[in-house]
Amino acid sequence: MRLHPLDSKTERPRRFTFPFCYEPHPLCVAAAREVQQELGRMTLTEGKMFGVLVVETTEGALGFLAAYSGLLEGRNDWDYFVPPVYDAQQPDGHFKQEERRISAMTADGEHEERRRRSQELQRWLFDQYQFLNARGQRRPLVDVWQDYHCSARIRRKYPLPPGGTGDCCAPKLLQYAYRQGLKPLCMAEFWWGPSPKTEVRQHGRFYPACRGKCKPVLTWMLQGLQVDPNPEEVNGQPRLDITVVYEDDDLIVVNKPSGLLSVPGRVGSYSVATILNQRYPGTLLAHRLDMGTSGLMVAARNRDVYRHLQQQFSDHTIRKTYVALLDLTLHPSPFTPHQKGTVSLPLLCDPINRPRQVVDYDRGKPAVTDYEVIDIVDDEQGPACRIHLYPHTGRTHQLRMHCAHPDGLGCPIRGDELYGHSADRLYLHAERLELTHPVTGRRMTFEQPSDF
Repeated sequence: MRLHPLDSKTERPRRFTFPFCYEPHPLCVAAAREVQQELGRMTLTEGKMFGVLVVETTEGALGFLAAYSGLLEGRNDWDYFVPPVYDAQQPDGHFKQEERRISAMTADGEHEERRRRSQELQRWLFDQYQFLNARGQRRPLVDVWQDYHCSARIRRKYPLPPGGTGDCCAPKLLQYAYRQGLKPLCMAEFWWGPSPKTEVRQHGRFYPACRGKCKPVLTWMLQGLQVDPNPEEVNGQPRLDITVVYEDDDLIVVNKPSGLLSVPGRVGSYSVATILNQRYPGTLLAHRLDMGTSGLMVAARNRDVYRHLQQQFSDHTIRKTYVALLDLTLHPSPFTPHQKGTVSLPLLCDPINRPRQVVDYDRGKPAVTDYEVIDIVDDEQGPACRIHLYPHTGRTHQLRMHCAHPDGLGCPIRGDELYGHSADRLYLHAERLELTHPVTGRRMTFEQPSDF
């Protein structure tokens, strides 16, 4: 049985979930609990992303569908879950038969033929994925992919989608709903089981759909539905402001609040950079902080000073100290006051799920962070560890990954929606910045205590 009844008096949503940034609707939370009970009766050996889609039948009854990404324990034929968009695992099907023939081609002279036939088989497989949308329209995967990536440069670089596109939870759920004449109401995805070694996934936590593989497909599949607006869009929200901590004719040091972009990005153009250029035309930010991170930033008043500051960052002579609260609500505290140590985990951007980072010992860039525990606290949001972080390198999400990853400190920063759990803000603050003035040569230290 693929459609499961959902007995709930909760009001049904007026619009469908924006799948790339959302708070799960209570109906999805209830459906997820049902799926998790089912998972508790299964013997699972791996962590996996699962999804639920709450639907309405033609008679107005409420129900839900469940799915998993990829294969589950090497299978894709579990009765409780919706089937794949296309089943390539049939032993006697064309895909598996041709795959066996290609694998048998081991002679040196067959290398090019093997490569050609592998590419042809992959293209054939993509052609089997025909995606529906809410208007009842159907399109093949490659057309959906190329129409989404309208830039000629990107289409040349990525003419075909990555392998596994279309096998995530969300496309499976929507495809089955459309085929069965069910009306999608809301959707959510959660991780169940141990975290993978390369990235950080928290057991039982809800996650957005991946952007690399799923966004092109879902952009097509959601056409015809009334979808929630993107909550990341900052247009219409109160505009945050910066505080100038120090300024002279050569540089400016500011305190950035949590929630303000460093530079214009995909969620808006209002940022520290735009504020500074409105007030001090020609200003150049020397580095960035994540949108959720607060604290000290330095900017140059001219290009010569900018180059000098960039060289200091490159030479690691600029020293930064961050303070953070590590979330201990799901972890017994492994820390003691004044405990010190170093985390060294090489990081690489996940190309199909930006901006998430993964640990990659073969291709990742070196990333090193010293830390020192300040104390253990317990406030209205639960137990936490207050800690100082001293990065030696400046990789994207370095501190967040080094805190959250099991091979690092194993505890995410409070409010880290990517690698931990949401809160009212990301509890990470750049409180100390030490640099050499590019013109006077004087060593300067700036401090800005956090408000947590």
